[in-house]
Amino acid sequence: MRHRISDWDDAYANGPNIPGGDRWPDLWVGPAREYRQALEEAGHAKLDIRYGDGARNRMDLFLPATEPAGLVVFIHGGFWLRLDKSYWSYLARGAVELGYAVAIPSYTLCPEIRIGGITLEVANAIEQAAELVAGSIRLIGHSAGGHLATRMITVTSPLPEEVRSRIVHSVSLSGLHDLRPLMHTAMNRQLNIDRQEAWRESPALLEPMQGARLTCWVGGAERSEFLRQNALLANIWKGLGAETEVVEEPDRHHFNVIDGLADPRHPLTQTLLS
Repeated sequence: MRHRISDWDDAYANGPNIPGGDRWPDLWVGPAREYRQALEEAGHAKLDIRYGDGARNRMDLFLPATEPAGLVVFIHGGFWLRLDKSYWSYLARGAVELGYAVAIPSYTLCPEIRIGGITLEVANAIEQAAELVAGSIRLIGHSAGGHLATRMITVTSPLPEEVRSRIVHSVSLSGLHDLRPLMHTAMNRQLNIDRQEAWRESPALLEPMQGARLTCWVGGAERSEFLRQNALLANIWKGLGAETEVVEEPDRHHFNVIDGLADPRHPLTQTLLS
């Protein structure tokens, strides 16, 4: 069957194509606030840690009751245009209950910055978190955050070698790995992606760092473009020597595919920490 995308905005539109999709992101606010407050009261949260000079260059660090077994960094999505660290705190629960520290940074948003600048900010956040928590590092990002997580393990990663060498696994949730299609969307008026930046910042157009282990995870009910982008990076990087896995989680869409991270028993959390 022949198929050609004619409406790029619809191809990447999540909320309008999910029943009740307008409930998000507000649906995340309450659980995130409650979890953040609970850990802060227990003395297991360090909030608003500054990692750079920008107003949004802050991160939250959630800690287990014992010495951390390692570090997880969650990088949020929102098409590099929206949201901040406060929406996602509850997603630290699964890893924290299994003994890991979890860092969740905010970053400057487009159009105040280019995507390449966000890449540098996220690298700074990961480096700062790595100084605070010893041991292995696992990266996980959702949507645009999936792009940023995988960008960190390319051969042109801005992370210093001593940090990269500690990264044992990266998980991209519904990630955007080839930026070129987004040049056709209306949101590119704010993202300002051009061909040069697309080639420089798209993980699918870059090579993985040596020893990279990548899981590309997507909801089975997501838009076809997110399913395609999910399989794309794993396929390309497998051919470049990375260890890759592709998961399409049944009955999950773009907004609830992240929920498994709040459950220490969920396959997503178990996969991340494996």
